[in-house]
Amino acid sequence: MSVSATTVTVKKTFSPLLFFFVSFFMLMSMTQQTIASEMPAESSLEDAWKTLSQKNYNKKAEAIEVIAQENPPEARPAMKAMLEGQLYYAKRGKALYFLKEVNDNYEFTPLFDTDPALKPVLQENRRGFKKVKVNNRLRRMIRQLLAVMQLKHEDADIRLAAVQELLKNPETEAADLVKNAIGKETDQRVITSMQTLLAVIQLESGDETAQLAAINTLANSLNSSAMNALAAYQAPTKALENKAQSAINKINDKRDLYAKAETIFFGLSLGSVLALSAIGLAITFGVMGVINMAHGELMMIGAYTTYVVQLLMPDNIAMSILVAIPAAFIVSGLVGIAIERGVIRHLYGRPLETLLATFGVSLVLQQTVRSIFSPLNRSVETPEWMSGAWQINEVLALTWNRLYIIFFCLAVFMALIAVMKKTSLGLQVRAVSQNRTMARAMGVRSKWVDALTFGLGSGIAGLAGVALSLLTNVGPNLGQAYIIDSFMVVVFGGVGNLWGTLVAGMTLGVINKLLEPWAGAVLAKILVLIFIILFIQKRPKGLFPQRGRAAED
Repeated sequence: MSVSATTVTVKKTFSPLLFFFVSFFMLMSMTQQTIASEMPAESSLEDAWKTLSQKNYNKKAEAIEVIAQENPPEARPAMKAMLEGQLYYAKRGKALYFLKEVNDNYEFTPLFDTDPALKPVLQENRRGFKKVKVNNRLRRMIRQLLAVMQLKHEDADIRLAAVQELLKNPETEAADLVKNAIGKETDQRVITSMQTLLAVIQLESGDETAQLAAINTLANSLNSSAMNALAAYQAPTKALENKAQSAINKINDKRDLYAKAETIFFGLSLGSVLALSAIGLAITFGVMGVINMAHGELMMIGAYTTYVVQLLMPDNIAMSILVAIPAAFIVSGLVGIAIERGVIRHLYGRPLETLLATFGVSLVLQQTVRSIFSPLNRSVETPEWMSGAWQINEVLALTWNRLYIIFFCLAVFMALIAVMKKTSLGLQVRAVSQNRTMARAMGVRSKWVDALTFGLGSGIAGLAGVALSLLTNVGPNLGQAYIIDSFMVVVFGGVGNLWGTLVAGMTLGVINKLLEPWAGAVLAKILVLIFIILFIQKRPKGLFPQRGRAAED
């Protein structure tokens, strides 16, 4: 056989073999790709978690993308921990842990608490653990992925928080994320924040038309980022510069308006406490003519009653305040009746003696409280349902505890009005306050009415103490800060007139808070006192003078 013939034979034999091997390898490659595509996501997710312990930042970036895409329950806390430098891994096994400093020790808590083999570790150092390190590129990437995950969350508050976080560092990538999500958003608060974010980014564009639209959008926003963006805006034309300045002025006007509304709200809450403390004083002063200098200490007793109720109900703070309201009323009322029966009933008709006697009683009550609870201030825990604030917009928030105190004051006032108008006790109290001699001639037991009236006024002072305990610390000198204000409210509103007391308390509270920003707390009180002195010179009987022969004497 010739050489050429042999070569032809080998080529003919080799071609089918080559085709077979090529086909075999292509089939194997396709099979591997199919198997890889059909692999469960858990395996790739598990590999992604393990990759976080590696040093290669590119591989970490790929792993973080996989974790964000799968979005397991551990994704968000793990990413936040990475940003804060609190995510560690064990050198043995590469398991991930959260780091938390407990006193002088380090506590490592497993990321996956479902694994029984992993347990929390508490030790004096970080030996055996290493931090999951991230660079600036990964931090920026994690923030964006967290924003994406939060923008898809079912809770509107979490979505709003995500947009607010993006507003702190507005970037073009953030705009792309928001543009994809704003069309699916249903909550108006979130939509408004998204529009603000897009306008802030649009303000930096080169298109003047787009900049003008962004300025118009930001002019209706109260977010601090909108104000900062407009302040830093470099307008290409004079018209846009004037438009931006007008937008800044508009935002400032709105902020000032809401700041005044917040000041009035704080004034109403202060006025509610003043009204509560003065209502009881108005009853005793108006009916009995007694200048009760121990009225502040009755408020203190109500506050300490709230503190004691919480000590007795440590596991049910939410209900403790509701239990403390009737308890404070009863305790303070009984103490008031004891003061009236033991001291004041011997001094009727001698107002100066009652002033000195009740001042002595106030000192005794203060020292009694010091002996029982010590001179240190005590704090009353605010229930969860009274914590936080009602966020109306970016600049106006009404705290729940003060809002509840306003409603509480109005409820107590309306209940007292109902007692005075619809019950026999109220009828007798009004009769004694208007003409004591005639009431006695009609068979009214004025001594019994005096005791119950003093107890009623003292009980309401205890309710004022409950409200005060939620705003400030409870201490032996708590009532001293409000006794003078209570007398001013009573005199300003009209002695013995409940409606006058409510109006006067609210008015003085608002005036006080309006004066404080520019005059200071002390000078504001002085100015209010001067105002009341001048007012009494003009109207000695107050805003709403009491009617009756006794009032004319």
